[in-house]
Amino acid sequence: MENLMMRKTLAAIALLATAGLTLTACADDPDGDATSSTGSDSTAAFNDADVNFAQLMIPHHEQAIEMAQMAQGRASNGEVLELAESIEAAQGPEIETLEGWLEAWGEEVTSGGMGGMDHGDMGDDSGGAMSGMMDEEEMNGLMEASGADWDRMFLEMMIEHHEGAVEMAQVEVDQGENPDAVALAEKIISDQQAEIAQMQQLLES
Repeated sequence: MENLMMRKTLAAIALLATAGLTLTACADDPDGDATSSTGSDSTAAFNDADVNFAQLMIPHHEQAIEMAQMAQGRASNGEVLELAESIEAAQGPEIETLEGWLEAWGEEVTSGGMGGMDHGDMGDDSGGAMSGMMDEEEMNGLMEASGADWDRMFLEMMIEHHEGAVEMAQVEVDQGENPDAVALAEKIISDQQAEIAQMQQLLES
């Protein structure tokens, strides 16, 4: 009986000792639960280049979507219509991603009404610039066109628009700090360069 009680006592002491070591290890671990609460996300690190990229690419994408939406009822080439639908489908979610980053970073979310701005490079207060934007006259001309004329205008304008997006994205790749933003910029370069090549082929056909 005494042996049984002794074994139980020793087991209890061992259990308490193990628990004490576990608590000590947790207390000595500087990371602790902080690792799970500060995991990698869009706010991990960002700089002015990341903010400029997001703020400028949103209205740039919005104008591309506006142009693509004109294809319904105007485009005569099925491949052009399919391309326009693909552009709209790809860039809509990217706008949402960019807006989410700006909100997480505590920065102003830019949006809308860019179709009437001057064509070419456009600055903002932080020194960024947009390239390839269409002005109001060009957008109105595209809206009024139809058939083969619309196809040609759309392809020519979207090539220039895409080239501007690639230029802006390259600045982010070169100067950005946030890994998610840089990754999106690299994706934009890859996707839009491929679409530029496709549109050039359609113009030549």
